[in-house]
Amino acid sequence: MKKISLYAMALFYTLAGVVHLVKPDVFRTIVPPYLPYHDLLILLSGIAELVLGISLFFQKTRVLAAWGIIALLIAVFPANIYMFQARQTAFQDLPAWILLLRLPAQGLLIWAAFYFARKPKL
Repeated sequence: MKKISLYAMALFYTLAGVVHLVKPDVFRTIVPPYLPYHDLLILLSGIAELVLGISLFFQKTRVLAAWGIIALLIAVFPANIYMFQARQTAFQDLPAWILLLRLPAQGLLIWAAFYFARKPKL
């Protein structure tokens, strides 16, 4: 079960990174307006997700990748808050309660990454 959850997490971040790179418009609307260089931030977060997701697959890079994911999740948290507050995003059709649940869900994702940051061997 541990391996399945690890590979699911790795696949999730890898695919999320690909989506950031292939469909940046979806994410453009959730970058808070006070942050500069929206396109660059989307590109960098997509590359980070892609590299970190792939790195989770390998024993030698797993711990560093998990810590990187924790840092990335903390860094993108303002976008999740803005997505809930603005309601003028690409995700505006989602009910507000789903966007609100996304905020504590970020903590669960951090906890999952922390689990693999502490337990490198599977």
